[in-house]
Order: sequence, then C-alpha cells, then structure tokens
Amino acid sequence: MSAKPQTFREALGKKFSGPDPLERDFVTLGIAIAALILFVGIGGTVMPQMVRAWQGLAGQPDVVLTNALLLNIAVILLGWNRYKSLKTELERTRLSEEMARKLADIDALTGCYNRRSIAPALAALIESAGSQGLLVATVLIDLDNFKQVNDLNGHNIGDEVLKITADRLGDVLPADSLLARLGGDEFACAIPYCERKSQEIDHLVSLLIEKVALPIAAGGVEVEITMSVGIVSSDWLHAEASRTDISTEMIHKADIAMYHAKKQGKNRYFWFEPAMEYELRFRNELESGIRKGIISGEFIPYYEQQIDLDTGALVGFEMLARWRSKELGMIGPDIFIPIAEEIGAIAELSVHLMAQAFEDAKIWDSSLSLAINISPVQLRDPWFSQKLIKLLVQHNFPPSRLEVEITESCLHENIGMVRTMITSLRNQGIRVSLDDFGTGYSSLAQLRSLPFDRIKIDRSFVRELKQDGTSSKLIDAIISMGDGLQMPITAEGIETPEILELLKQMGSLKGQGYHYGQPEPAEKVAQRLASMGLLDLSKLEASDLAWDLADNGLQEAGGSVR
Repeated sequence: MSAKPQTFREALGKKFSGPDPLERDFVTLGIAIAALILFVGIGGTVMPQMVRAWQGLAGQPDVVLTNALLLNIAVILLGWNRYKSLKTELERTRLSEEMARKLADIDALTGCYNRRSIAPALAALIESAGSQGLLVATVLIDLDNFKQVNDLNGHNIGDEVLKITADRLGDVLPADSLLARLGGDEFACAIPYCERKSQEIDHLVSLLIEKVALPIAAGGVEVEITMSVGIVSSDWLHAEASRTDISTEMIHKADIAMYHAKKQGKNRYFWFEPAMEYELRFRNELESGIRKGIISGEFIPYYEQQIDLDTGALVGFEMLARWRSKELGMIGPDIFIPIAEEIGAIAELSVHLMAQAFEDAKIWDSSLSLAINISPVQLRDPWFSQKLIKLLVQHNFPPSRLEVEITESCLHENIGMVRTMITSLRNQGIRVSLDDFGTGYSSLAQLRSLPFDRIKIDRSFVRELKQDGTSSKLIDAIISMGDGLQMPITAEGIETPEILELLKQMGSLKGQGYHYGQPEPAEKVAQRLASMGLLDLSKLEASDLAWDLADNGLQEAGGSVR
C-alpha cells in the first residue's frame, strides 16, 4: 500500500520512451546526395589534374570542370545545412505535439488520468488482470457537498482540496491501480484483486473514506469533506462487450452505485447491484413523466376535510397533490414531490395545482377555507409571496379564505426570509400555519418571533395517541403552548374514533384524517358540498364541473344548493 498508484504522468514516461522515427525532407536530402555523387564523378577527373598541375607535371585543369566541382561543394554544404535545420525544426514540432498529447490526456490540477485517458488505461488493466486470473474493481468517488467548499471559501481553496484529496487517495491505493479525476469533484480508481479476496476492496475503500474525511488545512482555513463511493467488479461485464465499451460500462455501473450511496445518506460506499440500475431507470422515467405531466395537466388537486372537533362542522379543506399518470397510474406526493424539488420543477407544479385549487374552491361556501402546502424550495424564492398574491388576483380568490402551510424544517434554512415572507402574506389577509410541528425541532423563541396563525400537530404523534401515553402528554404540552401563544391548533392523522375522543378531551381543536374520509377530487368534493348546501353554483357559470353536477341530478336530490 505504500507505493502510489500509476498516474498518467508515470504512464506517459513509459508510453513515450524513445523518440518516434523522424520524418525527413527527402527532396533536400536527395539533392544533397545527387550533388555528392556528381562531386565524386567530377572530382575523380578534376582532382588528379589539379594535383599534377600543382606538381608542375601538367597544365591547368579544365576550368569548366573545376567550377562544376566548386559548385557541387557549395550545393552539398547548403543541402546539408538545410537538412540539419529541417531536422531540428521537425524535432521541435514532434516534441510540441507530444506535449499537446500529454496535456490533452492528463488532469492538469492533480496529475492523474482524466476522463479521456482513463478509458483505454482501464480497458488495458482489465485485459491484463484477466490474463492473470484477476478481477478489477472500478471505484467511483464523488465528494459530498463540494459546491459549498467553493461557495464559502473560493475556487482556489477548492482546487487545493482536490489536489490534497488526490494525494490522499494515491497514498492509500496500491501501486498497480489507476487513479483518475473525471472532472469537478469526481474521481475514479481501478484496482486489480483476487476474486476470493473481495473483502480487501471493502477494507481499502473504507480506508479511502476515512483518510479523505480527515480535516484539510488549505489557505488558512480548515475544510472537512466526505465522499460517496460506488464500486463495481469486472465480473459484471457482458461477455460480448467490446474493448471500447468496457470502460464506459464499468464507470457507468460504478456511478449508479455511487448515486445509491448518495441517496442512502452519503459518506459511505455500495457495490453495484442490478436493482440499483432498475431504480435509476425508474427515477429517470419519473423525472421525464413529471415534466410531461405538468404540461399535459396530469397533476390534479385532491382535498382532505378539516373539521371543528367540538361541533363536528366542516370548516375547510387541505389541498393535496396527486399525479394521475397515463403510463404509471395514480401516484402519491411522497414519491413525486421530492423528485420535483430536486429537478427544479416544484414551482411550476405548485402554480398549476394552486391555480386549479383556486378555481375549484371559488364555488365553495365562503365560510370554507383552503389550505395549501408550500415546498421549502419555493420559500427560497424572495418573490414567492408576490407571485402567490398575483395568482389569487388572476383567479379572483379571496385571500382571507387561503391558509398557507409551512413545514417546521423551513425555519432552519433562512429564518429572516421566512419571517419576511410570512409578514408579507399576512399583510394581504392570508393566514399562515406551521405544519408538521414536533418534527423539526423549532424553538419556543422562534414561534414567538414568527407571526403564525395556527400550529398543526404532526400526524405521527396523533396516530400513536393512547390514554396516559407519551404522545398524549406531548400533545397536551403542544396545546398548552398554543394557548399561551394564542395560536389555534389543528391535529392531523385522526384515523379512529378513539383518537378523536381523546383529542376532544384535550381542548378546542380542528382536526383532519381518514376518520372523516379519504381525500377526494374536486368533483367528489362538489357533490359532497352540494348535498350539504355549501355550494354556490352561481359562481361556477357553465364550466365542465357544473354540467357534471347537473348530470348527477344533485340539484334535485342533494338538498338545497346555494
């Protein structure tokens, strides 16, 4: 383990050892050779004449031949000098081209292989290891939250962290392995190993994670970084895979395993399994389906009743998102909302759902409120409150009937922006409630400083409510706190009559849950409200929903319709 892995700098020294055959200017060389041959021919005649003339044994040599000889000598010297110049120039060109090839195939920051050069090197290593009965583990490494390092400390510090990380990886990897930086904060390693000793790879990767996690001193600051790792063995290669495809396939599978490690909490490693690839393909289908579904109107609002526990009266509805996919069927928000947030589609999706909900709720009785949930991603938009108010105006929906629910986890992201947004919404007559209370560790000081209108107890506490149990004491404490802060309370997740009775004994609350029925689409809600006399069809005009209600005979059979 002490010897460093082969980097591209070292590989280049082997690959380019010894100069390539030098191209020559054969025309210039041919002229010089021809002049030399002519010199030999003429010299054989003129030189003896010149020697005898110097000895006084003969007259002057032939002038024409003598001049031709001198001219040949000049041509030979000029040709040879030209040939030497061309040789020097070609050598310089060859060295420049060789250096260009080196720079194109090396990562200039770390001296490792780059994305272009690792592919043939990995294919050659797999072929070489296979001939010795060995496998090759391809390890893909992605530094966790590296963008924050650049954002907080600058790119110079980020580059230093990358160089130190590469050095640390090289210190741990064996000498016969490969190390590459694929780009950004992504590295790849290739390690030959014996199939019977695969646990050595686990141990090695654990050491890599441990070594990289040590604090890094760079530019006067101390940076801590972790990494997510995916591993794949060469025995996953398809037998028919070409030499060109080998590296691509290995890196792709390792990347899938690395992505799985990211999803499982980062700072860990996983070996590739086929189920990971199926999951990733399904996710890609979901991402594509979400984008297409927003355009085609596949996302629809469902509504859950909110009840006054003291009187049993219906006081409003909470809008819940549903995806009625043509290919996948009905999909719940717990699946598509996190993905929509990650791919940046949540704002467009939310606007579509709110616009539809405002249209649906316009025909409800004016005493009924509409609650909508806001994603933490949307709260990062400083213009969100203005956009929401504009949407209310466009659909002519009264702000006083709207209640915006903000999850408790949002309070820890940017408390200043959240306070400004809540104030802006309340100034327009919109009520704001704190959703999922009890799961985000908000403090009493935060609740006092933020102008919430209502607190919603998370369903996880309500579902576990038992007489004299821990949850009942916790809910009692939340209700007492709400009374002290003069904030009304809503209990989510009421599913049984027993839980309902316990909650009634604790105070004056609003409640919602499956005890009152499953969430329903707009048509079902309109039918329910029509039968209760809580629907104002005069506001509906001649929309499709009006015709649906008429077709069902609700005006005749469902009681009074306002």
